[in-house]
Amino acid sequence: MDNNDLLIRLRYALEIKNSQMAEIFKLGELEVTVPEVVRILKKEDEEEETDRIKLTNSMLNSFLNGFIIYKRGKQEPKPGQATAPEPPIKNNSSVNNILLKKVKIALSLTTEDMIEIFKYAGLNVSKGELGAFLRKEGHKNYKVCMDHFARNFLKGLAIKYRG
Repeated sequence: MDNNDLLIRLRYALEIKNSQMAEIFKLGELEVTVPEVVRILKKEDEEEETDRIKLTNSMLNSFLNGFIIYKRGKQEPKPGQATAPEPPIKNNSSVNNILLKKVKIALSLTTEDMIEIFKYAGLNVSKGELGAFLRKEGHKNYKVCMDHFARNFLKGLAIKYRG
């Protein structure tokens, strides 16, 4: 699953309009117009050459950061607190982990909520397994979130929110 597929599935699950998508990208400090959003959301067609915009890791990260701000509001740093620059998505294998973390933050989901969302999609995930997905890359218990987990999480979100 590529980044465009993840964004298409997230958009469907949460019923986000194109204009809202552009606004979310802007909150994540990336200027994307509504026509560009449409090109990002185009399905890849093998037979014909399309003008689809390929979503890079940094573009997806900007969207997810903007999504957190869109749902929870901008968080001002506390006095005396330095703002640590966020590390970029290092490689394609950690994209699904970042997606789970940031959607969890944006929607204020608890671990139990996330386990329930996985169950909606017919997948049983333990607390320990979910914790391993949500760990920082490089931690000894970190586990890469495979595509089928991300796909089922987004499917469960769609069932929960579109019901």
